Amino acid sequence: MEQNAQVYLVGAGPGDPGLMTVRALELVQRADVLVYDRLVSPLVIEQAPPTCELVYVGKSPDHHTLPQHEINALLVEKAAPGRSVVRLKGGDPFVFGRGGEEAEELQAHGIPFAVVPGVTSCIAAPAYAGIPVTHRGMASSFTVITG
Repeated sequence: MEQNAQVYLVGAGPGDPGLMTVRALELVQRADVLVYDRLVSPLVIEQAPPTCELVYVGKSPDHHTLPQHEINALLVEKAAPGRSVVRLKGGDPFVFGRGGEEAEELQAHGIPFAVVPGVTSCIAAPAYAGIPVTHRGMASSFTVITG
């Protein structure tokens, strides 16, 4: 699906630009439109080309720049043939994000898209603290639960 993608749902990792995947960085560096949230490092946004249209759609507990249905509509609107739209989300687009809803909207409109996973804070935060989420003989699994 990725060869013909117009929209990329991309995980930017847990905030440390060094944990962003090479593929995610490549897509940001060639994006025509970058739709990003508040958890994405400004150092990553700076990697977009000078001609790239930057669209901030960040959400915080007390303020949403745009409600999710408007973000979905924005992705559809920006996805013109020949344009590369990168929806850049903190962490992974399918872990506690609305990447699944965005994918459904794009699919419903026949817009080709691809998903680029990102490092989720569910793994990165404990790893940075030296805590394995699984460890033979101690913890054979872990659970991720949304608040």
